[in-house]
Amino acid sequence: MCELLGMSANVPTDICFSFTGFLHRGGGTGPHRDGWGIAFYEEGGYRDFRDPHPSVQSPIARLICDYPIKSNIVISHIRQANVGQVRLANTHPFVREMWGRPWCYAHNGQLADWQALPHSFYRPVGTTDSEHAFCWLLGELRGAFPEPPDDDGQRHALWETLHGLCERLRGLGVFNLLLADGEYLYTYCSSKLAHITRRAPFGRASLSDAELAVNFAEHTTPDDVVSVIATEPLTDNEAWVRMVPGELLVWQGGEIRARFKT
Repeated sequence: MCELLGMSANVPTDICFSFTGFLHRGGGTGPHRDGWGIAFYEEGGYRDFRDPHPSVQSPIARLICDYPIKSNIVISHIRQANVGQVRLANTHPFVREMWGRPWCYAHNGQLADWQALPHSFYRPVGTTDSEHAFCWLLGELRGAFPEPPDDDGQRHALWETLHGLCERLRGLGVFNLLLADGEYLYTYCSSKLAHITRRAPFGRASLSDAELAVNFAEHTTPDDVVSVIATEPLTDNEAWVRMVPGELLVWQGGEIRARFKT
């Protein structure tokens, strides 16, 4: 199985600490050697880095650790290939445009009968079940909402629809999801996802997969709120909260704005 890493923050924040531990699972402390990627939303823009090689050995991954990119939303993925060859086109995260926004997506799991999911607006570039499901999911959302929601009622309806689509994909197998549109981060749990929210008073954290610790009080202000989501907890001295199967969380500014359960 692959692993996921996400972040939602109320101020532009770098993810270097969490990503340092995460990348060691890509061929170091974990078996996820078949590529990795990371995407950042920054000041209305979007950029990503993808590499079909193990993250623990990747010069690009080291660049991310040494070059603190500050972002409000981050999605990252390390791959253990099940469906599709090890190549750049099959490396997460994937991105498509909807309503003039880049929608970024990463998936952990494996689906059965995924070829039967019909496509409308979007087509995959690679050959994975993950990208096929993304194109189907985003096409279904776009068909149900041709224009972006412009009030709380429509946004809630969109989120309910997204939860229903994730439930349908969970019916095909394991479907753990990170999805973002630049304003919201969506996390859906099929089997494994955990999260932690750091806010004042900030303390010290130490990574499980690398010999690195940080005192967040030295790098934050009292108003900062930063939430990190991962397949497995990344630190060994903090209390992470595990999501339950069938749960969708909607994040904005480091806070949970909405929660949907089976």
